[in-house]
Amino acid sequence: MEELVREFTEHLFVEKRHSPNTVDGYRRDISRFVTFQPKASLKSITPSDIREFLLSLHNQGLSSRSIARSLSSLKSFFKYLVGESLIRENPVETLETPKIWRKLPHTLSLNEVESLLNQPDTETLLGIRDKAMLEVLYATGVRVSELISLELNDLNLEVGFIRSYGKGGKERVIPLGEVAQSYLKIYLEQSRPKLVKNQNLPALFISRRKMPMTRQAFWKILKQYVLKAHISVSVSPHTLRHAFATHLLERGADLRSVQQMLGHSDISTTQIYTHVVQKRIREVFDKCHPRS
Repeated sequence: MEELVREFTEHLFVEKRHSPNTVDGYRRDISRFVTFQPKASLKSITPSDIREFLLSLHNQGLSSRSIARSLSSLKSFFKYLVGESLIRENPVETLETPKIWRKLPHTLSLNEVESLLNQPDTETLLGIRDKAMLEVLYATGVRVSELISLELNDLNLEVGFIRSYGKGGKERVIPLGEVAQSYLKIYLEQSRPKLVKNQNLPALFISRRKMPMTRQAFWKILKQYVLKAHISVSVSPHTLRHAFATHLLERGADLRSVQQMLGHSDISTTQIYTHVVQKRIREVFDKCHPRS
C-alpha cells in the first residue's frame, strides 16, 4: 500500500501540479490511514473501516477541520485508485464531510476602533499616510494584501469607491465612507508627493524608504498604534476586516451585501457572522413588535 501512496502523491505533484506542501499534506493524511488500517488489501476496505478511522482521529482530539481534510485526502486517493482500475468501488464515495464549526474571530468594539484610528499623528507625513491606511482598511474591509496592492488608478474619490483585487484576482468595487475619502485626499495632496519625491510609482501607499508599502511594514505600524491605544487583545489587519463586517451587520446591513464587500465567493464563508444578524433581528423584533 505504501507504494500506491507514493505513486498517488507523484500523480498529484506531476499531473495535478499541486504544491509540495499540499502533496505533503495528502501524504501525511493517507499514511496515517495506512498505519491505522491493518487490512493488507485495498479491495477489502469498507465505508465502515473509513468511519472507524475518522472516529479514531476524533478520539485523538483532532479538530473537525483536520478530520475533514483527512477525509478529503482519502476521497482523492480512492478516486485515483478507481481511475487506475486498482479497485472497483470507492469506499469513501458515500461518506459525508464532517461539519466544520467556524468560530467568529475576535473583533473590536466601536470605541476600540475609534481609539485605534485616532492614534496616528496627522501633523506628520507618515502619520497622515497611516491614518489614511487605517481608515481605508476599516471603511472597506479589504484584506491587508489588497490594501498594500492598491494603486492610484484603483481610486475614484469623486464617486467614492475603490477597486480591489481579491483572491484569484477577482475584482470588486467597494464604496468609501466620507471620512476615508477625506483622509485619502489629504494623503494624496500633502503626504504622498513628498514620500515618492518625483518617482513614478503606481502604488497608492508608500513607505518611508520611497517604496510600495509591504505587509510586514504595515503589521509593524499597526502594532505600534495598538499599543498606543492601550488595546489589550491581539489585533491584526484581519481584526479590522472583522470589525468592518460586524459593525455593518449590527447596524442593519444584509449578509449578502457584506459578502460582496468582503469578496467572499461563497455565502457560507460569510455565515460566521450569522449570529450577529440573528441578534440584530431579535433587537428589531423586541423593539417593534406589539407583543414582543
